[in-house]
Amino acid sequence: MAGQDFSRNDDGPASDAGTNTNITRTEAKEVRHRQRLRAPVIYEIIRRGGREELGRPAKSLFFSGAAAGVSLSFSVLAQALLRSHLPDADWRPLIECLGYSVGFLIVVLGRQQLFTENTITAILPLVRARTRERFLGVGRLWSIVLLANLVGTFAAALFNSVPHVLDEATFGHMMDISRHAMDKGWMEMLLKGVTAGFLVAAMVWLLAAVGSSEFLVIVTITYIIALGEFTHVIAGSFEAFLLVVQGEMGVFAMVFGFLIPALIGNIIGGTALFTVISYGQVAEEI
Repeated sequence: MAGQDFSRNDDGPASDAGTNTNITRTEAKEVRHRQRLRAPVIYEIIRRGGREELGRPAKSLFFSGAAAGVSLSFSVLAQALLRSHLPDADWRPLIECLGYSVGFLIVVLGRQQLFTENTITAILPLVRARTRERFLGVGRLWSIVLLANLVGTFAAALFNSVPHVLDEATFGHMMDISRHAMDKGWMEMLLKGVTAGFLVAAMVWLLAAVGSSEFLVIVTITYIIALGEFTHVIAGSFEAFLLVVQGEMGVFAMVFGFLIPALIGNIIGGTALFTVISYGQVAEEI
């Protein structure tokens, strides 16, 4: 009929601007749905999330961070449980290291505050607007979350050391895993921390892009951290505190032999490397 606009029909042709391809509007919607997010979009998702975190009350950040510290203790527990059911074979770490992902799944899917995630989420708003207020905001967020994470891992170490909480075999495996994790020199702790920091920041970037595949991304990245024996300051602090509580490691050795180098490494990997590189690739497009 004269006057009708058939170009609006969802099943009719829809010319894609700038191309010679004619597809239906339904197909055009499907194309948009299947397109991967552009890097500037991923950046903006993380930046806005970071801006929200910077504005959260200190009490909310602290309790969320403490919960994350407790949750990460389940990474070591899961590894110990898997070890107790596996033979002492060369391939055992390939299965055992899957347990490391458990704590991170609880933390990330539960939206709990983890210091190493904030090496990218809190920094992206800062590199966009390098103001005194933003610097102070990042310092506030980092200090609260780091302290809360450590309070959580220390509380978990105390609880797991109570007799009868765990059977002797499982607790023994946790101690063995912790001893092995702390058996590194200062520089090795730092350098392995750089890799872990980069991987966690990469995980945050990927989670903003993948949508429904969060589980797979978290498991894959954290599995690599465990298998490579890279140093994560919060997950590792539970192992360190466990040794401190059992009298096998001094507080001085824990702070200066593990905590400081691991912290520096995670910040370098997550902030100085991944975050700066990520901002660099979108700086001219935002």
